[in-house]
Amino acid sequence: MRKYGTCFFEQYAQITLATLLGDEFDRLENKDRPDLQSPDGHSLGIEVTRAMDESKNAENELLLDMAGVTGSRKYKDTLEEILENGYAFGLDEGGRIGVKEVLYWKMALPMRRILESKVSKVGNGFYGQFDKMGLFVFSKEDLEEVDAIKTMNFTIGLQKYQQNRYNRLYLADVNDLFVCNLDDGLQATSRLSRYPISQAQRTYFYHQALARQE
Repeated sequence: MRKYGTCFFEQYAQITLATLLGDEFDRLENKDRPDLQSPDGHSLGIEVTRAMDESKNAENELLLDMAGVTGSRKYKDTLEEILENGYAFGLDEGGRIGVKEVLYWKMALPMRRILESKVSKVGNGFYGQFDKMGLFVFSKEDLEEVDAIKTMNFTIGLQKYQQNRYNRLYLADVNDLFVCNLDDGLQATSRLSRYPISQAQRTYFYHQALARQE
């Protein structure tokens, strides 16, 4: 049986980046500290996380959003698929649940808290030394461009005086990937790029990431 482990989200993120942004992300390897790394182990590292309410409904809705689900029958079938794969919980009266899954979802915090945590970790060297570091955040909330700009500026402020910092912030919601350049010396208007994500692409990302769990 396949399982939605942490690598599911990391591989979904890698597929998203490679599809939307190109070759630089094709060969990223799913490792730890950070979650995605270039094969040489020092050129590029990307940490992957989720920003969302800490609730059963939120986690199930996030997975359904990532799957590009619409329509009541497909919604029900995908919920069952998610449950059968052992990752989501609280979908039925039985309350089937696993300890690893509970702890994993408790790590998903609303945006401000998760940014503070991740910026602190990169600053103290928790993820090691990479030429370029990125932070990929799945957002349960649908973000407008103004929200992405506020989040980007908040992150820049958090790590302003840190030697070790993120160069890029990737914000992925249901419909878009926002790529934020956090490097010094840039005009605000040139920092943010927006890449639309179609329903068909979400479904593709979901099934590709799921297939890699074999």
